This record gives sequence, C-alpha cells and structure tokens, in this order.
Amino acid sequence: MIEWTRQLRSSFGAPFLWLICLIYFTQGFRSFVWTAVSYQLKDRLKLSPSASQFVFSIAFFPWSIKPLYGIISDCIPIQGRKRIPYLAIATVLALFPWPILGLSVTMRSSTWNLILLLTLQNLGSAMADVVIDAMIAEAVRSERAAFAGDLQSMSWLSMAIGGICGSLLGGYALSNLEIHTIFLLFSVLPTIQLFSCGLVEEGSVVNELLSESLESENSDFINGNGNVTNDDFSLKKKSNSSTRRKHSQKKGKKKANYTRTSQTANKDSSLVRQWYWSLKTAAYSLCCTFKQPIILRPMAWFFLALVTVPNLSTVMFYYQTEFLKLDPAFLGTARVVSWVGLMIGTFIYNRYLKKLKLRIALGAAHVGLAILTLLDMALVSRSNVPFGISDKTLVLFGSALSDAINQLKFMPFLILSGQLCPPGIEGTLFALFMSINNLGNTVGSFVGAGLASVLNISSGSFDNLLLGVGIQVFCTVIPVAFLFLIPKDATGVST
Repeated sequence: MIEWTRQLRSSFGAPFLWLICLIYFTQGFRSFVWTAVSYQLKDRLKLSPSASQFVFSIAFFPWSIKPLYGIISDCIPIQGRKRIPYLAIATVLALFPWPILGLSVTMRSSTWNLILLLTLQNLGSAMADVVIDAMIAEAVRSERAAFAGDLQSMSWLSMAIGGICGSLLGGYALSNLEIHTIFLLFSVLPTIQLFSCGLVEEGSVVNELLSESLESENSDFINGNGNVTNDDFSLKKKSNSSTRRKHSQKKGKKKANYTRTSQTANKDSSLVRQWYWSLKTAAYSLCCTFKQPIILRPMAWFFLALVTVPNLSTVMFYYQTEFLKLDPAFLGTARVVSWVGLMIGTFIYNRYLKKLKLRIALGAAHVGLAILTLLDMALVSRSNVPFGISDKTLVLFGSALSDAINQLKFMPFLILSGQLCPPGIEGTLFALFMSINNLGNTVGSFVGAGLASVLNISSGSFDNLLLGVGIQVFCTVIPVAFLFLIPKDATGVST
C-alpha cells in the first residue's frame, strides 16, 4: 500500500493526489449535511413528503446536465487554463450556500430560498465532479496510462470513506447539534478544497487561432486593409517634410493607440469566434455520436429503467422517523450499511458476474429489487411484528441488500458506457451517460412525489403508503420487458 502510494505520488505529485482524494471524500461526506437538510424540510419547514421530494428533485437537477460543464471547460479557457479556474468557481458555488444557511434564519426558513441555494450548491458539486474527472483523464494519458485504474480506485475509495464518515458523524451531529451548526461545520471541507486548488499547477492552453494572430501581427500599425510593416511606416515618415514632423509624430501616436486598440479588439473577436466554433463543433459531434443506435438504444433503456419506477425514498424517510420513531443516529448507521452493501455489490460483480451477459444481469437486478421492495411492504403493513423481526433489523437488512443490488445494476451501466464511448470524446460522452442516469433519478423522484401527492400521503398520514409501495413493486419489473434495447451479446468484458 505504501509503495503503491509512493508510485502514484512520484507520477502525479502529492498536490494532485490530495485534490482528488479531497474532492471525492467531500462528495461522499455530503451525507453528513444532506441528512440535516431532510430534517430541516420535515421538522422546521413542515413540508409534506411529496413537497420535500419535489425540493430534492429540483435541487439535484444540476447533476443531470454535466456534459454542459465539460464542453464549456473544454472549449472556453479562463486565463489560458481549462481546469483549475473552473474547479475554483465550482468550489465557491458549492461552498457559499452553507454559511448562508447556517447564519441566516430567514434564508433557511424560506422554501424557495432554500431551493435556490441547494440548487447552486449542487451546481458547484456537479461541476467540480466533471472537472476533476477531466483532470484525471488528462493525467493518465500516454506514458502514465497504466495508472488509470489506480486513480479511479483511489477516487472510489475516497468517496466510500467519505460516505461512511459522513453517515456516522451525520447521525451523531443531528442528535447533539443544531441543524444550522451542521451547515456551518460542513462548509469547512469546501473551504479546504478551495485553497487546495491553488496547490495544483496547470499549464497554459495554447490557443492556435490567437497564436497565429500574434505571429502575423508583427507590425505596430494597421492600415485600412490590414497590417503594414515598420519599414512601410518609416518610408511614410521620411516622405514628410521637417515642418510637419511634429504633426506627424502626434498622428503616429494616435495611430499607435488605435493600432493597439484594434489589435486587442481583433484578438478578442478571434477568441469569441473560436469559442463559438469549438462549442458548436463539440455539441454537434456529441449529438451525432449519441444518435447512433448502438449508443441510443441502451441509454434509452437505462433512462427508462429509472423513470418508470417511482422513487419513494423521501416518503419512507418520513415514515421511518415519524411512525417508526427511528432516531437520526440509527439512520446514520443504516447509511453506513448501505455504503458497505455498495462495496460488496461492486466486489461481487467484478469477481463473479463480469462475464455474464448484461441482459441477464440487468433483468436479475430488477427482479431482485422488486422482491426486495417487498420488505418495505412488510415494514409498512407491520407483517414483521408477528414474526418477532424488529423494524431496525428490517431497515438495516433492506438498506444493505438494496444498495448491493443497485450496484449490480449500476456496474453494467458504467462498463457499457465505457465500451460505447468512441475515441476522442470519451470524457464528454461519458459525462452525458452519467447525466442520463442522474436525470432518470430526478424524473423518478418527481414521479414518486406525484404518486405520494395523488395517494394523499402526508406527514402523519400513511394510510395509502402500502398501496404506493405496491405500485413501486409493479413498476420495478416493467423495464425487464424492454431489455431487447441492450446489445444481445454485451457482457462486462466485451460488447
């Protein structure tokens, strides 16, 4: 382990590795503060389950447009750099909502102000995620390509550790601290991340169009048709009479000022044109690639598999805290178990299921999720009580298994996405695939919020929750009927 770390440090530098670990640790540690957001919506703002889920759906929408951040950072450098300036901007966006919510009672007590700040916070987090992924992709090019898997392993490990720490400390903090104090405490991590951005050096991007413009503009002056040489201007000066020399010098100074202004304007115009064409070309290439059936069909399935299943996680959170009276510390422990289940699911897939055809793996995952959702039905119907099974046991068992099975479904998505990315636009297209997954989750949350509203499920009124969970079980098996969209012979090792 020490030798592995030493090799990575010698290849990439300690500041870069520190930045990667910090960003992914912060992404996982977000559970520390977002649990507090859930309680703020439920206990302080008194929102219904459907309203709370609606808030979360809007707040997490920025994760659904990740390719936009990648295209902009690729095509529009800031001060000649494409990554660190955008990472700093993203970190500021991810940072400043938390001190505002921690210090201002008015801002955290207004639903719409809370939505705005949480959306900006997710915008910063999503942008930082895209930028650091791009930095990793650039860092492992050419002679360092052998370390690509090592950096990804370090990223996932950092995020898992952050998730476990955030879940454990989040439950403890909610039991012992005020919610606004939790907001302020979490702002420490993005603050450290902001200062860490200055530790990583990034080379300036050579703008080809600007370079050509600088090479061609060797003259100090411009005539009506373009550039003129210094010799031409000297001849012009020699042709002037000595009596008009003073006037010519004044005129020359005015021309020099005009020249510098014109050069600056031409450079800015060239940059704008290049940015426009770069953005247009990147967007066109992305659209043309995505429209290919080999890419469009499987991505359509993954999106369909998310939007057809109503997400009732917020409703179940209300049920567990209000009806079952589960305390924040226990819910934090349940999230730790979820992270463990996620890592177990990753290990099982990579060790035993990678060579399985994706149609079989994805179909089995959805059937397993449908069966597992029956545990929620048992919890809501109180069927576990006659058998002496405690609510906490059922929640912990369900959390571990559901996250493990969801990871068995997510791993094929990651692998197939990597296989489908053509050379040249891997980063942007992969960000698009991840955005499809995030957008599907967002739409699924909207569907869940709508279902809860239709069934009149509200805080303290869970009479129709059993019906809602039953509908969720039925919807979970719907995507199995559309597995023909997945390539027939695709597996975790080849398409």
